[in-house]
Amino acid sequence: MKLYGALLSPFVRKIAVTLSEKGIAYQMARGGPGSTDAEFLACSPLGKIPAIDDGGFTLADSTAIAVYLDAQYPQQRLIPDDPQLRGKAVFWDEFADTVLAASGLKVLFNRLVGPKLLRVGGDEAVALQGEAELPRWTEWFESVVPVQGWLLGDTFSLGDIAVASIFRTLAYVGHGVDAGARPATAAWYARVTARPAWMAVAEIEEPIAERIMAM
Repeated sequence: MKLYGALLSPFVRKIAVTLSEKGIAYQMARGGPGSTDAEFLACSPLGKIPAIDDGGFTLADSTAIAVYLDAQYPQQRLIPDDPQLRGKAVFWDEFADTVLAASGLKVLFNRLVGPKLLRVGGDEAVALQGEAELPRWTEWFESVVPVQGWLLGDTFSLGDIAVASIFRTLAYVGHGVDAGARPATAAWYARVTARPAWMAVAEIEEPIAERIMAM
């Protein structure tokens, strides 16, 4: 399977960890906004990452891909069949992708991606806006994250991967998990990142992270 995008992206990382949890071999491929690569655009007509090519079946959008993968490769289910747990898994995925990311990626894009990676500059006012918005969501998360287990209790799910992936990306701009201020979040995050699947992806990402942080 080909996975298009870069692991700096929380959405690409989410799919990489999902694939790793399921034991599915994948190959990283380049792609992203502004790309003119025909192979990538055939997989992602909107030019967004992640996208996959699974033996000729192409799909873009991290949640759409995760839903496909869970149905196509049901070993190690990450979106449970139980209606209540299924709903909660989707809720946490939505919280990560459209709430936590909506604030945090304002900082990422305007302090790292734009000025350092794409060299198109950044808007510090937007970055500051994102910083001002983040505490509302990180404090709320701290108040509800379970002391033990996962976001769905005993069931590890896509929700855990999605939320943890946002926090990992925010660490690139100094807004990762603060163990002093958010001990419950830090304990949960440590449990997620200690999973073999996460560690396998982190091993691939680490040299990339080192280069980015040295910029």
